[in-house]
Amino acid sequence: MNIQVTIDGQPVDATLNDHAVARDFASLLPLSLDLEDFHQTERIAYLPRKLDISSAPEPVRVKAGDLAYYAPWGNMALFYRDGGSASADLIILGHIDIATERLATAERITVEPAS
Repeated sequence: MNIQVTIDGQPVDATLNDHAVARDFASLLPLSLDLEDFHQTERIAYLPRKLDISSAPEPVRVKAGDLAYYAPWGNMALFYRDGGSASADLIILGHIDIATERLATAERITVEPAS
């Protein structure tokens, strides 16, 4: 599923994965969120509500450019560095095609359904 993503005013290509958690995320769109750095690995923002993870896919290791959901905190994460080992708490929602340097300094993201 293609989505429209704007990071600090610049549009970027992005795709959501085809699973129930990503569809639940899509049901929240449009979203405009302020981002903050977390552990010099990812930019995070809190969603207006927690996502339903009852049908979450098998865990996989995150890579730079991944858009993910961290279930215990209810936050969205944009990874600008590859993550550690796979975790059932971290669900990959999709991928953003952007230079990791831009993700590392991103301050605001807007996510909308593709038109």
